Amino acid sequence: MALGEAQRLTVDLGLSGISILGLLVIVMVGASLVGKEIERRTIFNLLSRPISRPAYLIGKWIGLAGALWVLVAVLAAGLWGVLAVRGLASHGPAVATAAYLAGLELTVLTAVAVMFSALSTPVLSALYTLGLYCAGQWSYDLRAFARQFPDTLHGVVDVVANLVPNLPLFNARSLAAAGRVVDPLHLGLATLYALVYSACALSLAAAAFESRDFK
Repeated sequence: MALGEAQRLTVDLGLSGISILGLLVIVMVGASLVGKEIERRTIFNLLSRPISRPAYLIGKWIGLAGALWVLVAVLAAGLWGVLAVRGLASHGPAVATAAYLAGLELTVLTAVAVMFSALSTPVLSALYTLGLYCAGQWSYDLRAFARQFPDTLHGVVDVVANLVPNLPLFNARSLAAAGRVVDPLHLGLATLYALVYSACALSLAAAAFESRDFK
């Protein structure tokens, strides 16, 4: 596609494909995890057992997040195999760290999808999840754009930019394309951020789901 850019394009498109496929799974499956069971009334059979509503939501999140981590691992191994065939097997650690960050990103989005699924219909949950994904990808641009607004509107936009998930934190495609491993400190901070954000999203979902009437 571009002379001399085969290595960069292979890694960049491969890692982008992991994120996009994971997002499609979240939108198609995660956004309807709870809503479909409410519509089909199967949720009554589950909640009639000795299981709390928060534990039910956490179980949904763990199940889908675990499946996504398996997907990330398989696709990352496939990408490394392609690079190895092209004589770039040394890029393995760089691809592994970038794929790990992509898995963290999908973990956060899974928590967001479960939250919306517990509060709304499957279609609206999918739209809300996609909207928050787009806003999260542009969170840095939102902060820069907010400076051009008056003080009142600047504060509102700045708050929105801080509330949406900071998804650029999980983007290491450029580093991986150059064969550079992500700094361990960055990996640690990204892991902590993903866990805290997921916990906050699931806590909000559990609080709202606890008082929801299914009748």
